Amino acid sequence: QVQLVESGGGLVQAGGSLRLSCAASGRTISNYAVGWFRQAPGKEREFVAAISWSRATYYVDSVKGRFTISRDNAKNTVYLQMASLKPEDTAVYYCRAIVLNTIYWGRGTQVTVSS
Repeated sequence: QVQLVESGGGLVQAGGSLRLSCAASGRTISNYAVGWFRQAPGKEREFVAAISWSRATYYVDSVKGRFTISRDNAKNTVYLQMASLKPEDTAVYYCRAIVLNTIYWGRGTQVTVSS
């Protein structure tokens, strides 16, 4: 079993920055890809960014150049650094890991960007 706990969300003005953390416990996730997703009110959950075990990174076009995903294997944690935030980035942000063919989700952290 893997438990994922997101933190770092909050209220920020447009143009501001936040760093989200996804801390894993129960098993090391260093050998697995981890992704960040978000869900805005009334919308479906969407992919935001992912990082592979080899640290290859992937982003949805709308966040390229503004968000950076990284991982600290010693802390069993994946981060999402978000800069130049926009009101349309407002959502609950979730991290997801697929470990041994099982999908694990965290409970999410709210990010609200005011205009």
